[in-house]
Amino acid sequence: MTEFKIHNTYGNKKEVFIPNDPENIKVYACGPTVYDYAHIGNARMAVVCDLLIKVLKEIYPRVTYVSNITDIDDKIIEAATENNTPIEELTNKFSKIYNEDMLVLGVQLPDLQPRATQHIDKMINLISNLIENDFAYFTNAHVLFSVKKYSNYGKLSTRTQEEQIAGSRVEILEFKDDPADFVLWKPSEDDQPGWESPWGRGRPGWHIECSAMSEKTLGLPFDIHAGGQDLIFPHHENEIAQTCCAHKFNKPQDYAKYWFHNGFVTVEGEKMSKSTGNIKLVNNLIKSIPGEVVRLALLSSHYRQPLNWSESTIKQSKNTLDRYYRFLYDTKDQETNEKKIETTSNKVLDALCDDLNTSLALAELSNILDNKNNQTKSTTKTQLLCAGKILGILGESPSKWLGYEDQGEKFDVSLIDKLIQDRIKARNNKDFTLADSIRIELNNMGIEIEDTQQGTKWRKK
Repeated sequence: MTEFKIHNTYGNKKEVFIPNDPENIKVYACGPTVYDYAHIGNARMAVVCDLLIKVLKEIYPRVTYVSNITDIDDKIIEAATENNTPIEELTNKFSKIYNEDMLVLGVQLPDLQPRATQHIDKMINLISNLIENDFAYFTNAHVLFSVKKYSNYGKLSTRTQEEQIAGSRVEILEFKDDPADFVLWKPSEDDQPGWESPWGRGRPGWHIECSAMSEKTLGLPFDIHAGGQDLIFPHHENEIAQTCCAHKFNKPQDYAKYWFHNGFVTVEGEKMSKSTGNIKLVNNLIKSIPGEVVRLALLSSHYRQPLNWSESTIKQSKNTLDRYYRFLYDTKDQETNEKKIETTSNKVLDALCDDLNTSLALAELSNILDNKNNQTKSTTKTQLLCAGKILGILGESPSKWLGYEDQGEKFDVSLIDKLIQDRIKARNNKDFTLADSIRIELNNMGIEIEDTQQGTKWRKK
């Protein structure tokens, strides 16, 4: 069996992946809080996890992937109030948009997509266990987790106690036993959503939600817990603490064996923020950029490294895909080994099995085309489609991607052909000024041309 290596945040090292059960790999990823459109930071997590699942499915017979929807949160309540929209209507709307936008990026729906509001009973049971085991306490209508009582707290993020308090983003409550303690349950006002509990009508804290949903859907322990680096602390640190204490686990691995986190996304070198107005929403991007281009751009650097979203990154990803699609179009009549596309192991997969080394995988993908003269076109085409399937790209019709479909209805083909012939004649006469002016004229018509060994080809931009 192919060996898969994964960087485990818990311990901060790359390890050979040894599943709990090789017959069923279980993965949980923290999904979106649905009160607004997803940005490219959210999309990077979704795309990286989608790639992780694709790779695992190449190796193991079954992979169960769960990614939740947070549909109860203070930000959701605020957004619903500001928009004068019922909370359920708001969360349903943005859940649907999120899934549709991710699908455009080639992100398949998880096997299960639990919602927080569907697991309130499970959360109440976990909180009750924590109180019974003396790891949580009830005060001022709140239930709080006592951080000092969990000896392994801080080991995922490797933060000191001072750093934990400074970076915890916990609510400032005067009645806490310790500033680092975090909320498990809070009271709800009459105009806020709430559920009956042993501690009065209220709603859960954010961290307890994923502990409840991951356990309910996957059982314990499961193999991989994924999310963005911003979730390492406090969210995932708190998940480990509350789950282990609720079940009296001796070690964090009894909850999740591997912790998998992707890096941040910047925009033209700057952090995304509302104040600078540089937040890139997926829903806007895919109106002008093909989903595969966005996906490839998000995979263009190693998942654990920061990714700089820029015009040059988008352009490079588009040019790369155009190159592959041109070859697939030119070989449209070549048969492929469909069985091999489904089962073959290749250098692209080998690179991805080394902690999702996308940089090497994309280099190996390029090598397939670079070496096309050393093998049959059918073999090259098969290898490209196989690698594309794993990476989640090259799934479009080449003629559609290149803009060749229905061109006759949108363009004056005879005029385009005449201009191309005029340009060829000008080039042969070494009248490069005229040739360049014809290229510009075609470009202004929405036509892109490419000079190849087979002649000049055109496509819509």
